[in-house]
Amino acid sequence: MTLAPSTIHVKFSGKLVCVGFGSIGQGVLPLILRHIGGLTADRITIVTAEASGAAEAERYGVAFVREPLTRDNYRQVLVPLLARGDFLLNLSVDVSSLALVRLCGELGVLYLDTCIEPWAGGYTDPALSHAQRTNYALREQALALRAERPGGPTAVLTHGANPGLVSHFVKQALLNIAADTGVATGVPTTREGWAQLACQLGIKVMHIAERDTQTPTVPKRMGEFVNTWSVDGFVGEGAQPAELGWGTHEHRLPANGREHAAGSGAAIYLMQPGAATKVRTWTPRAGHFHGFLITHSEAISLADFYTVREAGQVVYRPTAHYAYHPSDSAVISVHEFAGRNWQVQPAKRILMDEIAEGIDELGVLLAGHAKNAYWFGSQLSIHEARQLAPYNNATSLQVTVAVLSGLVWAMENPARGLVEPDEMDFRRCLEICLPYLGPVVGEYTDWTPLHDRARLFPEDLDPTCPWQFQNVLV
Repeated sequence: MTLAPSTIHVKFSGKLVCVGFGSIGQGVLPLILRHIGGLTADRITIVTAEASGAAEAERYGVAFVREPLTRDNYRQVLVPLLARGDFLLNLSVDVSSLALVRLCGELGVLYLDTCIEPWAGGYTDPALSHAQRTNYALREQALALRAERPGGPTAVLTHGANPGLVSHFVKQALLNIAADTGVATGVPTTREGWAQLACQLGIKVMHIAERDTQTPTVPKRMGEFVNTWSVDGFVGEGAQPAELGWGTHEHRLPANGREHAAGSGAAIYLMQPGAATKVRTWTPRAGHFHGFLITHSEAISLADFYTVREAGQVVYRPTAHYAYHPSDSAVISVHEFAGRNWQVQPAKRILMDEIAEGIDELGVLLAGHAKNAYWFGSQLSIHEARQLAPYNNATSLQVTVAVLSGLVWAMENPARGLVEPDEMDFRRCLEICLPYLGPVVGEYTDWTPLHDRARLFPEDLDPTCPWQFQNVLV
């Protein structure tokens, strides 16, 4: 197996506890042992609700505790395993991220997760309002912890591929566009500086544009949800309301769009699930396509981070959202999931060894500037992923190497308090990730969401501004 060149020079003297050990946990373990000096297998413990992964843990000599964490027992299970200076890596579903962040703050333990999870049922609890089930609400609750524990041990929120890695892609893409359009700029060092750069370039939208073409030798069966990463994770976020960061260039709110009554005001949500909402986007290999508007934290954090205010008033903000075309097996699975009125299928399968071919083309599409639109990201193939790391496909490796980079950054910056990906050093994170991402490319396009529209039927379009969400929404 080909080892990626090491750009990681970090040693860690504490212990690591990993909560959850699904496809991402299993995929990141070999990378952690490969790259983080001093963190030997005998100082790693896995705590998980499922038996899957037990064989891999045994192979690497890592302690494996099968114990579902609940509101009632998580302290009892975790406190004996953790001491000041240790690291809690949360890759679970149905375990409250806020509860774990609070616990780590009390114990002086570093923390990282890939999304802000509620306790079981929080995504689909009909007793909660639609606004309360959004990632906007979860993010506001998480950021409020800064008032409870200013400073303290580093807790990195939402650092996988997306959210996470894509925030670093956005910064590199902005610098590339600036260079290519003759906008003189250094590398901004503040949030305000980055927001001013996006504003100066005229960025109207930031799509997280992803097309997964990985195909298996074993087709999807009836009653089965097939995916290239966590089925439970995809089902949970797909059943949440569709969400997007809401830009200042937008002319009108969607008919079923709703604004939030409190918080930053950076995002809106739709009165329908993300897995039932489609949007138009573009990637270099796939061209233009329809993707699901699945809610992700980066849609909100990017819109918030790149907001420009004058005299306390918002004068610039980009629209930001995820546009996801998963593998064809997953698309069929979503269609069946919707037909079951959002009750997940009884069988679940994550594609790994049975993938025959395909890539995961994951990147950011920044549009509205002088050169129209620019996509920057990874075109990692299944064959490259298998050469680079065990227990991974193309999708999972994009996530697991981003988890690794977040771990390393937190270890190198252990007293930064609560941190989002947009606030981290994008150059350091990209330095760690790039050797594992296959071809990383930037490409301009003249495509807009008005391309070839209203040819067969009349459509309600806004031709005055191609990048209106009205034109993007399918």
